[in-house]
Amino acid sequence: MQFSYWEKTEWISDIDFTITGSGITGLNCALALREKHPKSKILVLEKGLLPQGASTKNAGFACFGSISELLDDLNTSTEEEMVNLVKKRWKGLELLRENLGDKTMDYLRYGGQELFLKNDPEFFETCMDNINRINNLLRPVFNDDAFSVKKNVFGLGEIQDRYIFTPFEGQINTGKMMQALLKHCAEKDIHLLNATEVLDFEDTGNKVTVKTDHFEFFTKKLFIATNGFSSNLIQEDVFPARAQVLITKPIENLKIKGTFHLEKGYYYFRNVGNRILFGGGRNLDITGETTITFGETKIIQDRLEHILKTVILPGIPHETEQRWSGIMGVGKQKNPIVKQLSDNVYCGVRLGGIGIAIGTWTGKELAALTD
Repeated sequence: MQFSYWEKTEWISDIDFTITGSGITGLNCALALREKHPKSKILVLEKGLLPQGASTKNAGFACFGSISELLDDLNTSTEEEMVNLVKKRWKGLELLRENLGDKTMDYLRYGGQELFLKNDPEFFETCMDNINRINNLLRPVFNDDAFSVKKNVFGLGEIQDRYIFTPFEGQINTGKMMQALLKHCAEKDIHLLNATEVLDFEDTGNKVTVKTDHFEFFTKKLFIATNGFSSNLIQEDVFPARAQVLITKPIENLKIKGTFHLEKGYYYFRNVGNRILFGGGRNLDITGETTITFGETKIIQDRLEHILKTVILPGIPHETEQRWSGIMGVGKQKNPIVKQLSDNVYCGVRLGGIGIAIGTWTGKELAALTD
């Protein structure tokens, strides 16, 4: 690609900080760097026309983990590690709300529900038996009980008569959230180049050579915030996890409000006004969904449609309007990887499928790695 003098000098010369990935983590990293280095030149590179991974393709859950997910985390982490992860997620949500404002991103705290299918009573009882244990562990985070038990008041089908509720969960409009972040970056003189994929980089000690699909340039510091796509650039415990999502057309007199989790968080749904947004099913084909390719599959879409008809909207006429997918970044553990990789290269990845909550905090931590 041939640049003019003006393009070269204003966009890709004398770059102090380059961030690859314009999602929640990348943009928050850029804003934190601007606060620390008000006169620096900051460039964000994004391979998509819009943030390509999950930041604008997720379900808009402002959550910290359902009780079954937290219990599952304890199979691979200590109680202290689990609590610290919840604390980071909660701090991340608070920071996101503080930075953008609830109204800006349509934040609504209706609370979150974990549902349990009738055909697995043992799993239901295990989660019920552990409510007090998890509440005691999380009380220093919330200064209150995180979970309680409520009756099924939403007319949902094929589930236990009771579900586990948390008042600390909310929902947001992720499109508005990302628009607000992009606006803040523009106001802070942070440059963004879309449709520019980073293919490779080399840290030579006093600078980093960055090769994109259009051009090469130099930067003093490079920050990798591509989450599910990170394995293209670095070798860390993070791999892609595709999430398939659908949304219905408006439903008359929809009574469902809030965020809902099912089957250890592998399924999740919420209202978007008078529509139902529903996603998940990755557990049906973990190998096939470990991919950076966007798209939908019949096995998962059929299951989503079945649950939508029998559990979420039993006997209620509805029609699916749109389907899409996003790429998350997961690993053997859920704690984000925020580390220095070489003298001038850093990464903030592996958001564990709860990027809305922890992405802001991860971006801040990533920026803090450099002086």
